[in-house]
Amino acid sequence: MKPPHFWYHETVGIPGRLAAAALRPLAAIYGLLSARRWRNSKPARVDAAVICVGNLTLGGTGKTPVTMRLLEMASRNGTNAQALSRGYGGNVKGPLCVDLARHTAKDVGDEPLMIAKAAPVWICRDRVAGAEAAILHRAELMIMDDGHQNPQLHKDVSIVVVDGEAGWGNGRVFPAGPLREPVATGLARADAVILVLAGPENSPDYRSLGLDELEIPVLTAWLEPAAPPPPGRLLAFAGIGRPEKFFKSLAAADADVVSTRSYPDHHDYSRADLRQLRTLAEQEDARLVTTEKDFVRIPAAERDGISAWPVRMAFTEPARIAALVQQALDAAAARR
Repeated sequence: MKPPHFWYHETVGIPGRLAAAALRPLAAIYGLLSARRWRNSKPARVDAAVICVGNLTLGGTGKTPVTMRLLEMASRNGTNAQALSRGYGGNVKGPLCVDLARHTAKDVGDEPLMIAKAAPVWICRDRVAGAEAAILHRAELMIMDDGHQNPQLHKDVSIVVVDGEAGWGNGRVFPAGPLREPVATGLARADAVILVLAGPENSPDYRSLGLDELEIPVLTAWLEPAAPPPPGRLLAFAGIGRPEKFFKSLAAADADVVSTRSYPDHHDYSRADLRQLRTLAEQEDARLVTTEKDFVRIPAAERDGISAWPVRMAFTEPARIAALVQQALDAAAARR
């Protein structure tokens, strides 16, 4: 889905403002249904620690890179950490553990394929069933990639990830805006916020996002290259929540980006798409580069000549992030 222009831009003109206003009744219904779902639910507790890495908006904020770093941090400390995912974009209902040698994005979704490089990932629409399957495979800690709005499973620690540039968009609930629920409601269930900045040199704007008076930790992070960008002239393309973030990151890494192409989030690349991209690259005398998330959605037989540029999440205060992991482990231990 490509977000409407009026979700994130203040200067949208009369048509954009009218569209947002017309959608407000639907947004109110969406919000009421979400609130009723939580009111009528009793989250199940399981015999392992659960951390949820979620967000309050539709589209990319950096949840998956945060999830991967938490899994790496926990595993380095000897904790058997595994991931839970709904498997958005895939056709498997689960419970199923992702097998990189066998599964494709059409099976399990693109984000689980990325996470599976760091730790075992369980796909399950029913998060409780997924958690129980992971526990049978000796999971001590489960990290949910997304699920802040899902009341099925009790979370020992809930982390809300916020894009420091996009923020809350126009501040309205879907479909009038990008919010999955009102900001105050979502933050009331959070134990910490991770604000993802454009880079380590950027200063966080806590006040404009309403994060300046929160009583929970508000931590900062940014995406940094895990490897140098490919050399030479590049045609960059991406189908993620905010493709422009990828293009800006390449530019900041001194990549020679001569052209860019954007696609909707989770775009399923067809042969026609890839043929067009190759033609454009030949015209620009450039090579193709994309994100790891996009790369796993490209059929293996079509990947020749396309580079995936890896990035990783870096934390300003990694010790405080590690403390959140320990908080979840301690909470689970206290239940036993």
